[in-house]
Amino acid sequence: MKKALVAGILTYITACNSVKQESEAGVVDKEQIKKEIQAKEDEFAATYNTGELKNIGYYADDATSFFQNRAPLVGKESIIEFLRSDLASNSNKISFKTNEVFVSSDGKQIVEVGYFKVVDSSNATINSGNYMSLFEKRDDKYLCIRDMSISENPVE
Repeated sequence: MKKALVAGILTYITACNSVKQESEAGVVDKEQIKKEIQAKEDEFAATYNTGELKNIGYYADDATSFFQNRAPLVGKESIIEFLRSDLASNSNKISFKTNEVFVSSDGKQIVEVGYFKVVDSSNATINSGNYMSLFEKRDDKYLCIRDMSISENPVE
């Protein structure tokens, strides 16, 4: 009886410890991920604002971007080509603010909700609005696989 009781207690302790380890391994740091996503947005804006679009590891090769008043841009090259043509016709500057992140329980997917602002060369706001981006962790880095934005400016 004593052996059975000791064996039962040991089994219970072992089971509790393995459950605890599994739950600790599954914990994601939402605030750290939010900082990481904001850093990606800051790097994207800084690169865009220099006028030289280089591969900064923001978009996945199979990304799709939904810009306003146009068909979806499919693939990283399509998105970059659109951004380059946009830069050729203006000297606007953009900034992004990550407001919220919704993180999957395993930390492999993140939906970001944020705010963007575009200013002209005199620093006057010419556009602002909100966006949502879906990031997926690939090769230990978050890459944007889908994004869309909406302007706060009234439709003319």
